[in-house]
Amino acid sequence: MSLGRVHAGFLAGVGAWLLGAAAATGGSLLAVSALGQGLAPAPSQQLTAMASEAAEATGPASPQPSASASATPLVPRAKKASPKPSVPPSVPPPAPAPQPATTVLTSIGGAVVAGCQNAGAYLVSWSPAQGYEVDHVVRGPAATAQVAFAGLRKLVTMNISCPGGRPAASTTVSRDE
Repeated sequence: MSLGRVHAGFLAGVGAWLLGAAAATGGSLLAVSALGQGLAPAPSQQLTAMASEAAEATGPASPQPSASASATPLVPRAKKASPKPSVPPSVPPPAPAPQPATTVLTSIGGAVVAGCQNAGAYLVSWSPAQGYEVDHVVRGPAATAQVAFAGLRKLVTMNISCPGGRPAASTTVSRDE
């Protein structure tokens, strides 16, 4: 059967192709939308995760009773009176020592994350800038930690020390020939 000069089979093929293209486009948009919402948890979930990580770092949590499948309600038990201590508690236990702070230090050759310890400066991580690569590293802890980033014609050296207990960098740029 023909409709003028256009065959019905041809029209059915074009219609099927358009339907498939529309379905593929819609599915792709739906997938991208779902990815965008699912890649990072909501900020409140991030804070909850951070709080639970902090709680795990400070010590184990007290065990929680597991849920029972029976219909019997739980009845609280009466607590036994504990004998009073003969000596009052003296000083509360010391708080855990704070973790050393780290600082991001940048240069034209790259960036480092550095911290200070009693033994001196130490590098947590380092990352070269685009067009540079890491030439050498003295991670520390040492009086001076160091990282050098080599570029096309420049050598950028970052010397990290801890004046006043805080990481600080002095950067030198030299021609690398």
